[in-house]
Amino acid sequence: MNKEELINDIKLLISTNDEDKVDINPNFLEYFQLEELIAIKERLIVKKNNIREDSYEYLDEIYEKTKEDSI
Repeated sequence: MNKEELINDIKLLISTNDEDKVDINPNFLEYFQLEELIAIKERLIVKKNNIREDSYEYLDEIYEKTKEDSI
């Protein structure tokens, strides 16, 4: 995997939906080493997964509360 591909993956991870346009300064390709970009990508994946898990727990809690209220 090269730097351009990693930057594109990072852009996708940063965006919240398909319509988001995320711009990253192309100078980052020269500034960051390949290993650093890989680490950034991996941290973003972990953060995105954690946000999803937290959201699921929160939504489950809301669902249970509304289910109890409707009885």
